[in-house]
Amino acid sequence: MRKRSTSELNRLNPESYPKTYKTPVWVILENIRSAHNVGSFFRTADAFGLAGISLCGYCAKPPHKQLDKVALGATDSVPWLGFDNTTDSIKEARKKGYLILAVEQVQGAQSLENMPYPENGIALVFGNEVNGIEERTLSLCDGAIEVPQFGMKHSLNVSVCGGSVLWEATRKYRLDFK
Repeated sequence: MRKRSTSELNRLNPESYPKTYKTPVWVILENIRSAHNVGSFFRTADAFGLAGISLCGYCAKPPHKQLDKVALGATDSVPWLGFDNTTDSIKEARKKGYLILAVEQVQGAQSLENMPYPENGIALVFGNEVNGIEERTLSLCDGAIEVPQFGMKHSLNVSVCGGSVLWEATRKYRLDFK
């Protein structure tokens, strides 16, 4: 076994990336306090070819030194929108036909493996690192999903949770349905 070289990874260039198929998943980040976590979502969105990201409330927005350090240029490849509040972001996602799902440990949440995959796509809402998704935002969502956990903490860093959920969505849309 050997590591593959950069040229063997078949990376897309900045000119070809915008023309590629985008996984019909939109990420909505609500009041994420760490610019590093926001940057991590940008890198994950780029890696999985997601449709884009909404940055709501006090999330760091590009250009931002700490965000850019983690995003490694993904802020140039991933479409993003900034919103003062999450309500407006959800309205915009609905206009695009997305099913809105909170990623939160709430009563009635479906386990990740049962996440719905409508043809028009999904918008996944991720909340603040401490307080999660705001109650009023939860009331605007069509449903909720949560990542099964089996340890004592039942808590994941929001960007780690995002990586798990966004991979599962990407796997379904790109491998099972395409």
